[in-house]
Amino acid sequence: MRRTKQIRRSGEFPEPREARSGPIVPVLAFAGITVAVMQTLLVPVIKDLPVLLDTDPANATWVMTATLLAGAVSTPIMGRLGDLYGKRRMLLASLAVMVVGSLICASTDDLVVMITGRALQGFAMGAIPLGIGIMRDELPRERLGSAMALMSSSIGVGGGLALPAAALVAQHADWHALFLGSAGLGLLAMALTYRLVPEPPLRAPGTFDVIGALGLSLGLVLLLLPVTKGSDWGWTSAPTLGLLAASVATLVLWGLFELRTPAPLVDLRTTARREVLLTNLASIMVGVAFYAVSLVLPQLLQLPTSTGYGLGQSMVVAGLCVAPLGVTMMFVAPLYARISARRGPKVTLMLGMLVIAIGYGAGLGLLSAAWQTVLIAVVLGAGIGLAYSSLPALIIGAVDPSETGAANGLNTLMRSIGTSVSSAVIGMVLANTSVTTGSVQVPSMEGFRISFLIATGAVLIGLVLAAFLPSQRPSAHPVLLASSADDARAARAARAGAEAGQRTGASNRGTVVSSRDTSDPGRSS
Repeated sequence: MRRTKQIRRSGEFPEPREARSGPIVPVLAFAGITVAVMQTLLVPVIKDLPVLLDTDPANATWVMTATLLAGAVSTPIMGRLGDLYGKRRMLLASLAVMVVGSLICASTDDLVVMITGRALQGFAMGAIPLGIGIMRDELPRERLGSAMALMSSSIGVGGGLALPAAALVAQHADWHALFLGSAGLGLLAMALTYRLVPEPPLRAPGTFDVIGALGLSLGLVLLLLPVTKGSDWGWTSAPTLGLLAASVATLVLWGLFELRTPAPLVDLRTTARREVLLTNLASIMVGVAFYAVSLVLPQLLQLPTSTGYGLGQSMVVAGLCVAPLGVTMMFVAPLYARISARRGPKVTLMLGMLVIAIGYGAGLGLLSAAWQTVLIAVVLGAGIGLAYSSLPALIIGAVDPSETGAANGLNTLMRSIGTSVSSAVIGMVLANTSVTTGSVQVPSMEGFRISFLIATGAVLIGLVLAAFLPSQRPSAHPVLLASSADDARAARAARAGAEAGQRTGASNRGTVVSSRDTSDPGRSS
């Protein structure tokens, strides 16, 4: 396994810089929330896109699909680039691309140009694993757990908070104002990051794997394209089956190449390690569960009461009812830190998925009033927040510090795959169980309940996967990067003691000094 450059080979502990950790967490969390907004920015106007862009509904869906595909491709690539060339630098680049995409979208009604701009917006999703990597390198260990929890949850927080805000803008202003607002948020995030977030000195050895990046990008596009468009094309159609087969072949060839290259984009041997593999598989299940509520509740709330089950709420009210999903995710980060400090991130992940299952199970009988949807959103937000918060700690505890960006990028990709699968499957269920009201096809209550059952089943599968994660124990891959002055002093004192013992003839065989116990990055000393 590759080792951290310079620090690990020389055995020297780096001198920590003056602590500036105060503004790092809110700034990086704001950047994560900003890029996550792109996922749900157009949800309030999605049904109007064919008219707004003068195209048919099938083409209009590409405006959403482009963002999803670009986000999936960018997360592992930007994570690896951050490991190699600087996480802060790549974070600023991701935000800059998002701003450019937002300005393009704000200035056009052309479908092709809009799709291009939306793809550039989705490219910024790589900012989230980059932010987690910066936190790993810069924060003292007593703050690391809750900080990573907040950054990981920013995916859901941004998506949840964007719904009511975007609905309010779309209802009272030209829809292009949505993109001007996102460009403004991006510029603000860039300014704060440039001013208040330091560049971690840690770099991974090796060079960027261009062939691996192209192969992974092609494989992901070939996989996610039929997943997201299968309901439109037909799941047994030649394009769908052909692209799925091509994706399997491409990803297999890519995997063989990655195993043979000396500096791979993704270290598949590390990825195949039990704790990493099971965490990534559980992440897919959590992604499926997260997106289900985002698809069901807004539609249920806005359906007319004449259907017999619709709640007849406006676009803005529907967004406000779903917003507690993101707000609750944000506020469970401190709770995660306390539970994880005592029980470890594995227990927190399992607890979060159990809460999600309870929320969806209860939701089967709580879909008849707006206040009930708020209650569902709160419970699911708590569960998803705990689950999402646990994922980076589990990944970071299992990989070398020089690989945190790429490893968390891959984990974020797994969540994106989960949301893509959720969108495709639940979209198909709602379409196949729809009923006719007047002359319009609308989702049925049966479809909503089946969607909740699918989400419950997915999270229960994730719970079983998490149960097989190894129990927390001291890491076999110690981290020699001090994250605070106290860590550095303790590490140097221990090293000095070991050297003194050697001089006096004491046996120090097998002694390894670590500035942080990576078995649980959220644990306080």
